[in-house]
Amino acid sequence: MAKIDSYYIQKGQASKEKLEEEIKRKKAKQREKRIKQNVAQKEQDFDLELEEAIKMSNKNKIKKEVQQQNKINKEEKKRQNRKKKIRLLLELLLLLGIIIGSVTFAMVSPIFNIQDIQVKNNNQVSSETIISLSELKIEENIFRFSSSNVSNKIKENAYIENVQIHRIIPSSIEIEVEEREHIYSADFLGKYAYLSKQGYILEIAEDSKQKIIIQGISTQEEQISNGNRLNQEDLEKLEDIIKIMNAAKEYKLDAKITSIDITDKNQYSIYLEEEKKKIHLGDNTNLSNKMLYSNAIIEKEKGKAGEIFANGDLNSKFRVYFRESLV
Repeated sequence: MAKIDSYYIQKGQASKEKLEEEIKRKKAKQREKRIKQNVAQKEQDFDLELEEAIKMSNKNKIKKEVQQQNKINKEEKKRQNRKKKIRLLLELLLLLGIIIGSVTFAMVSPIFNIQDIQVKNNNQVSSETIISLSELKIEENIFRFSSSNVSNKIKENAYIENVQIHRIIPSSIEIEVEEREHIYSADFLGKYAYLSKQGYILEIAEDSKQKIIIQGISTQEEQISNGNRLNQEDLEKLEDIIKIMNAAKEYKLDAKITSIDITDKNQYSIYLEEEKKKIHLGDNTNLSNKMLYSNAIIEKEKGKAGEIFANGDLNSKFRVYFRESLV
């Protein structure tokens, strides 16, 4: 208060009460200014909070909308999948109906009755025999038989190795066969068992048909029947026969061989009727050299009947020799 009195005294201004009033007014203005600032700050804070709340609300709203749309999309996809499955099922049923109808038509329609049966590649067995074995009939439906069953029936003939059945729509059948070839004739109880190169017994006959006669087979009598094979021992010897024939072919002797004795695999022998000579070969070793020396003797002893001994060890001191027959 002393300062205020001094102020008034020095300046000569308004009374003390007026000064106090003015001070109060200034303080009120300052307080009012602070209040306004506080209100403005609060409003600003409120605006920020409101904006944040709006953003959060919008985010939640968008999230819900996305979830809702995803749900709608999933349901729509399920509906589309159901429609697709139903459509596929209907198409399958339609196709099945068409197939059943077509098969039924094919099985009963006279259009598909067999009118012609042809046989291809047969030389040993007649077409009539093969058709008879097949049991296929003219006017039989072309689809009413099993190809494998027909093939098996035809292969009951020992000469037939493989069969293929071709349906030629609408009414023809083609039977294509692969035959076994009669290469050797095995001497068997005064008759001859015709053999293929693989050792199958093709037929039992009275003559050899001028094929190479194999003597000394060990296959049991009860096993010698059409369609059977020689036993394992004879099959192994048959492989040696092929080796002998290949060696003979080098010197053009294969066409002259009329019989081969395989009784003992260590003492094979061949007979050349044209040359009236029997060649003792021994085992299946060194066949090419044995044929070379034997051929030289055949040329040297032309016209003489006898035996050629080439059954020794040519790698040692053994020499192939000829012994003329005295009879």
